[in-house]
Amino acid sequence: MASFDINSRSFGTEPASSGVSMWVEGRRRSGETSAASRPSASGPRGAEPDAPSGAAPILLAPPDRQPSDLRLPEPAPRKAGWAIVGLGQLALEEVMPAFRACRLSQPVALVSGHSEKAHTVADAYGIEHTSIYDYESFDRLADNPAVDVVYIVLPNSMHADYTIRALKAGKHVLCEKPMAVTVAECERMIAAAREADRKLMIAYRLHYEPFNRKVMELCAEKAFGPVKTFSSSNCQNTTAPNIRLSADLGGGPVGDVGIYSINAARYVTGEEPVEVTAMAHQPAEDPRFREVPESVAFTLRFPSGVLAHCDCSFGSAVSRRYRVHCAEGVIDMDPAFDYRGLRLRVKETKGHGGETLDAEMLLPGVNHFAAEMDHFSDCVLTGKDPRTPGEEGLADMRVIAAIEEAARTGQTVRVAS
Repeated sequence: MASFDINSRSFGTEPASSGVSMWVEGRRRSGETSAASRPSASGPRGAEPDAPSGAAPILLAPPDRQPSDLRLPEPAPRKAGWAIVGLGQLALEEVMPAFRACRLSQPVALVSGHSEKAHTVADAYGIEHTSIYDYESFDRLADNPAVDVVYIVLPNSMHADYTIRALKAGKHVLCEKPMAVTVAECERMIAAAREADRKLMIAYRLHYEPFNRKVMELCAEKAFGPVKTFSSSNCQNTTAPNIRLSADLGGGPVGDVGIYSINAARYVTGEEPVEVTAMAHQPAEDPRFREVPESVAFTLRFPSGVLAHCDCSFGSAVSRRYRVHCAEGVIDMDPAFDYRGLRLRVKETKGHGGETLDAEMLLPGVNHFAAEMDHFSDCVLTGKDPRTPGEEGLADMRVIAAIEEAARTGQTVRVAS
């Protein structure tokens, strides 16, 4: 785990051999060599320095060309078998390729309404054609012992139905966010998991990657003092046709992109919001937004007094960032919500605006989907509880319901508990 010391203005990692630069400050970058550490120009390149009299010469390479501290990968004792339900863009471009980076997870079944596409994907990933299902034969997953986990990658309106059916089939479920389209559906999903004695996890991938995990750690430790305010923007330009623009399929910017800001506000504060305000814009001149708003801006108030102000849009240039304002510093994630390329900066301030630290934290990147799936596979194989269970999705859905009511009524709305 990365660590830092504000007083010494340095960042570091526990294993010195990781080779990962951890900070950048002004023009100074980790990994630059000082004059003292550069090779001497007095001798030929690669020459060894003179050894002390009587001492053995310093070896520049292991005699067997195999470093003694090199860690070799160990095969997983068993991999969990996954069935992917829905072969849309997210599944094909992110989820399926991520299996190649997994240690504990492997795809063994597919569910799709497009037979030809499913057979093509199965061939690409070595999945037996007998393990291809359509939505009518979905419940036959119960008869496939190779399937441990069902990953629901369907339109939001279908999450509850197929999650509950998968649980009844005796399978553990990873469900994409938002968990469902109503609070009542979320509660039914949680009850179904409890009744089936199976695990239900919601796909909050940012809980499984190092940058957002580091922000959670900094805020929990009050590294820059207590959190005071939070701001976030998650916007994109969504073109039609797209399921995100359909009200019947559970579309709209709050559940699709605004949920990232909601969840981030909750994990940086470690609290649940108590009330919200919101405004929505649905331009009549743009036919894309006949059924869902183009943009929504909302505020959240937390019990400690922290205020969060956020916006989300399907009709603007891309913005995927958040900022945490603390009593003695600022934490910036920009981009914060992308699949890759995340960046984290921290600033420590003292007195009347005086800055004593302005640095970028550099952390090893991971494949978000592989990390998320392997976490759940580990939970399934060992019996541990997932980090983002159904209750995490329910908490966000309660906030989304309050935002929708606040936007509709123009009133401040209490978040149900």
